[in-house]
Amino acid sequence: MRAAVLCGTAGSLLLTAFAGAPAGGAPARPDPAGLTAPDLMRGTAVAAARAAAAGIRFGACAKTTGLPAGLRCGTVEVPLDYAHPDGKRIRLTVSRSAATGKDTRNAKHKVPRQGALVYNPGGPGASGMYFPLFGALPEWKRIAAAYDLVGYAPRGVAGSAPLSCKDPKRSVKGPSQSPTYPSASYKKERIAEAQAYARGCLERSGQAIRHYTSLNNARDLDVLRAALGERKLTFMGASYGTYFGALYATLFPSHVRRMVFDSAVNPAPGQIWYENNLDQSAAFEGRWADFRAWTARHDKVYGLGTTPEEVLHSYEKARAQLAASPAGGKVGPAQLQNAFLETGYYDDYWPRRALALSAYLKGDPKPLIEQAARPEASAGAENAGAVYTAVECNDASWPTQWRTWDRDNTMLARRAPFETWDNVWMNLPCAYWPVPRQKPLDVRTLPGVLAPTLILAAERDAATPYEGAVELQRRLSGSVLVTENGAGTHGIGGGPNTCVNGYLDTYLLTGGLPERRARCAPRAEPEPAAARPAAPRGRAPHAKAGRAS
Repeated sequence: MRAAVLCGTAGSLLLTAFAGAPAGGAPARPDPAGLTAPDLMRGTAVAAARAAAAGIRFGACAKTTGLPAGLRCGTVEVPLDYAHPDGKRIRLTVSRSAATGKDTRNAKHKVPRQGALVYNPGGPGASGMYFPLFGALPEWKRIAAAYDLVGYAPRGVAGSAPLSCKDPKRSVKGPSQSPTYPSASYKKERIAEAQAYARGCLERSGQAIRHYTSLNNARDLDVLRAALGERKLTFMGASYGTYFGALYATLFPSHVRRMVFDSAVNPAPGQIWYENNLDQSAAFEGRWADFRAWTARHDKVYGLGTTPEEVLHSYEKARAQLAASPAGGKVGPAQLQNAFLETGYYDDYWPRRALALSAYLKGDPKPLIEQAARPEASAGAENAGAVYTAVECNDASWPTQWRTWDRDNTMLARRAPFETWDNVWMNLPCAYWPVPRQKPLDVRTLPGVLAPTLILAAERDAATPYEGAVELQRRLSGSVLVTENGAGTHGIGGGPNTCVNGYLDTYLLTGGLPERRARCAPRAEPEPAAARPAAPRGRAPHAKAGRAS
């Protein structure tokens, strides 16, 4: 029955794909970059119609996915280049768990199925294949009752035509340095590394690498929608997933049923991506201060200082000792910094990181080595970094002169030293990117064109500063912003805040939304404890080439 219906609607899908945006598929505003040109919209429509007819044949997940036997997996075919939909095609891997239909409040009542909820955890470079597992968590059971939970690996990620820029075996395992104020000679070394990495992306992945973009991620999402048999898309994107979700809303507004943006990227064209990274580095300084203030309040537990300044002194003392003598021969300043960067993303890490720092300064390096030592080089981590780099470099213009990077970040590091230079080294390959870049699409929808959407944001989020959520709401007509006051955890939907989850559940289950803005009290601060904390509950990690974003 389903296959017959899909085949019968393939022609109408071809037509509705052109109706996805005002004026026959063009965005509401001028498009000087040609990013929504008729051939690209037509290519998306052709691919979506083809996918609707084929559907997805779900079966047992491959062992390489690491997913349990209960989940079902399949693939969907998308064009490498949407301007040539009949040319080379690639396959995206997809996972799904069926809606349970179980009413958590009344076992005798069966919850009606509402379709598929597609999720992306961010990155670029993160896979959402594990998302269906969230249905077993208490915070997600009501949603899992009504929706098939669908995750997927975006183009370039894992089994979806994976990209590579470097032999994983050549990755630095540590220990390594990470100077807060790098010397001219150190900068020269890192410039050479960035140039070599950019060349490696082209050498290992070829010219096809130019098609790994946020706009193509949005187009792929529409093909996935069609393959799932959904007339309209219900989607939840976190972190970077909010950006190409916003692109989707701009390109295909009539295809949106419901859409959740959790921890929103600032979508303003001038922010993509250089300026957003500067803003992120600045915001991390504030979140780093939050962690130090919390640690100081619990000096009786950790003994790292009674003020944020004293805690910083303890951290810098450890940093200096590790520079002279790496812990276990594995943990140097760079590994220390990367471990403590995670405190800026998730306050779940605060107790454990503070405990490790305390133990190290008291002569026990084992907890720090456990938490900070870089794992063995893996193809997965290298792949995530390659996709992150390719997408961000392809999406927009970046400064191509080192003096611009040096000037901007030298000034920024004077007031925000914690992440600034590490963020530079991570993104610097974009200065030397070997293929043409795009111009960012102007994310914007006209009143009444897009269904109401929900934006979730923590007020002190460092990875995606709060101003980005405000800007996204300004650009998406009819959207509603729910703020977690005074909190900074990255990715708040499905977490421990029942107020946030109430808005999320109500929206996804009924379509109901508050007025233009609503606020929730912050979650409770973590308790200081020596015990190993559980993994962050209810939300997905957002990978930024090995970090979250």
